[in-house]
Amino acid sequence: MGLLWEIIKVIRVYENQLEKALRAFKRQMAKEGILKEVKRRAAYEKPSVKKKRKQKEAHKKRIKAARMVSFSPFGM
Repeated sequence: MGLLWEIIKVIRVYENQLEKALRAFKRQMAKEGILKEVKRRAAYEKPSVKKKRKQKEAHKKRIKAARMVSFSPFGM
C-alpha cells in the first residue's frame, strides 16, 4: 500500500531554539534515509534503472561488509 511509518519521531524544542531542533530533525531523517527515499519515489523509475540501482547498492553493501570483517578484531 505504500510507505509505512511505524515509529513517530518527536523532536523537542527547548527555549525557542527552532534552528537547533530543525537541524536535529534533518540529521535524524538523513540518518534513517527517509529524504533519500522520498526523492527516489518522486519520479517514475524504469525497471532497468531500478535493477542497476539495486545492484549498485548491493555491491556497496558487500564491500562495506567485507571491510568490516577484515577490520574487526574477531574477523578471520
